[in-house]
This record gives sequence, C-alpha cells and structure tokens, in this order.
Amino acid sequence: MNTLFEIPTRGQGLYEFTRDVLRWAEGTGVREGLLTLFVQHTSCSLLVQENADPEVRVDMREYIDRLVPPTTDPSMSYLTHTYEGPDDMPAHIKAALLPVSLSIPVMAGRPALGTWQGIYLFEHRDRPHTRRVAAHIG
Repeated sequence: MNTLFEIPTRGQGLYEFTRDVLRWAEGTGVREGLLTLFVQHTSCSLLVQENADPEVRVDMREYIDRLVPPTTDPSMSYLTHTYEGPDDMPAHIKAALLPVSLSIPVMAGRPALGTWQGIYLFEHRDRPHTRRVAAHIG
C-alpha cells in the first residue's frame, strides 16, 4: 500500500502530520508490517519527536539554527551555493544531518508510536512550501 502526503509549510519549523498517517495506515487494513515514510525534497527532514509540549518544537528549531546558521552569518561565509537565498544551503546541510526517511513498525493495525511521539516534517526553508512525503506499508 502506498500513498503521498502533502504537507503545507509556512516557513521553518516542525509540522506534525501524525493524524494523517494514522488515519491512512488504519484504513489500509494492514495489521502487521512496516511503515516507511520518505520526504521527496532536499531541504527538509522527517522526525519522530515529542508531541505533548510545543516548546520541544521551538527548542529543536532553535538548536538546529544555531548548529547551521544562514549564509548571512559570518561563520558560514565559506559556502558557495547562495543564489537561492541565505537559507538554502543551510537547509540542505540540515537535511543531510537529519533523517529524510522513517521506518515505524505497524502492530495491530496502527503505527507503533509511543505515548508522546508524533511524526513531523521539519521545514528548513524560510518561505512556504508544499512538501510531499511518500508512504508505504508492507
């Protein structure tokens, strides 16, 4: 079973789409298997992260931004891929450091997420995008 999720973003940040994945997975009728998610872009990532406290999402973004600042930061002056804006090459670096695919067991017809776990697209670009995540249960 395959599907494609489209996730609209409004700029950098974590966008939860757990409910969409759960609804689709439960509708497939697959009772046991493996859910694979893969983002079809090179400037965003996928994460399983806490979904109870929104401060976690803020802190994650702040940390990653400190780790990889925009090209306007003097520490990034060595970067040459800058023609798409100061957030572009840093977005590619962030996507290289973070996962672009996830594997989640399916048990009793549901992805086996923990109590406080959610599935997120981590947008690394400043401007809005519509991101595609391919999903497969087998």
